[in-house]
Amino acid sequence: MTKRLQVGGVPVGGGAPVSIQSMCSTQTSDVEATVAQIHALEAAGCQLIRVAIPDQAAAEAVDRIKERISIPLIADIHFNYQYALICAERGIDAIRINPGNIGGEEKVKAVADACRHRNIPIRVGVNGGSLEKELRAKYGGVTAEALVESALGQVRLLNRFGFDQVCISVKCSDVPLTMAAYRLLSQETDCPLHLGVTEAGTPSMGMVKSAMGIGGLLCLGIGDTIRVTLTADPVEEVYAAKKILKAAGLRKEGVNLIACPTCGRTRIDLIPIAGEVERRLADCEKNITVAVMGCAVNGPGEAAAADIGIAGGKGEGLLFRRGQVLYKVPQERLVDALMAEIEKL
Repeated sequence: MTKRLQVGGVPVGGGAPVSIQSMCSTQTSDVEATVAQIHALEAAGCQLIRVAIPDQAAAEAVDRIKERISIPLIADIHFNYQYALICAERGIDAIRINPGNIGGEEKVKAVADACRHRNIPIRVGVNGGSLEKELRAKYGGVTAEALVESALGQVRLLNRFGFDQVCISVKCSDVPLTMAAYRLLSQETDCPLHLGVTEAGTPSMGMVKSAMGIGGLLCLGIGDTIRVTLTADPVEEVYAAKKILKAAGLRKEGVNLIACPTCGRTRIDLIPIAGEVERRLADCEKNITVAVMGCAVNGPGEAAAADIGIAGGKGEGLLFRRGQVLYKVPQERLVDALMAEIEKL
């Protein structure tokens, strides 16, 4: 088991529930836009939020952002260690640094000292694209071993400066490589691990890569906090992360929607119906299983364990509860009838 860190009010590692992170796409210095986006992310289920700190104006906005949000705020620092010091002074909850570009040991020590005095955790975030040149040369490119050596080298440096509140990530866009790096890392350290597949892409492909990489590692018992990276509204990242946690069996709250893929037996327009059900259940917090099935074969029989469900017929459908048929409904009223039954549960 990994050791426990506290990021604001959210525990990370040490057996705590896997937490969901995302990152703002706004200019951090634009406090109004950033706060608005954080509120939307929090409403979607985000628990930790990271903001880019590319300049002093962004660093100096941290306290103004924090006073208007509820979830912990993480500063993403590249190149200029002084921005990390400003963020620490202004109450940041955690700092992410990249060993490939933060600078020399004296700069790392300054960040470690500032964070230690204020009890601020540091995430050592290694990316394949910014791996140190000497490690690329040593291993002949970006490898799992190179990523892990980079991360652990930075952790040892922080430890030497008396700092041990460390979380680690070793991300790249190659799913098998990312998984290999995290598996190796989990054998070498008890630091909490932040999972992700970086630059995963648009939602269609990014979701697949993230489900394989993040979900696969979670099913192996590896990972304490996650971020799904998508070229999309960050809110989509949070929804994707929730789905991955649910598929991995790590979150039970909320609706578990099951739906058949359709086949030649289907006599109802099931695909848009399933989509509508998913949309209307997006904010439902009931711990129930809802089935959307195409025919009587895959309805009350195969989905008998569902708390409530619908199955298609010719121009109509039937509602069933735990395998028992309730009544039939015309197709145009099917979703409304399903939602009404869910309200009763």
